[in-house]
Amino acid sequence: MDNTVKLWNIQPFAPTNRLIRSLEGAPHSFEKNLHRVAWSADGARIAAGSGDRHVVIWDSLTGKIGWKLPGHTGSVNDVSFSPIEPIIASASTDRKIILGELI
Repeated sequence: MDNTVKLWNIQPFAPTNRLIRSLEGAPHSFEKNLHRVAWSADGARIAAGSGDRHVVIWDSLTGKIGWKLPGHTGSVNDVSFSPIEPIIASASTDRKIILGELI
């Protein structure tokens, strides 16, 4: 609900402060929810669907947004990276699945 994605250290006996990084900068509107976060197969990117009809993709090392992908007319409820190609799929309440190539 705060429009962020947080990376946590979940190892046993980790330090008390387990927060590794907070990813921010997703589109901001009255519908702040981010849905269904996904990691790319190589771990270099993190994506989340947004309630405001965008797919937001961050660089996992720097925490900077690489892409804000429009195209849906409804809330983006799921995202998934291809395991072998630089392609992302997004599914929305608009009943569409959109494929995008990340170059």
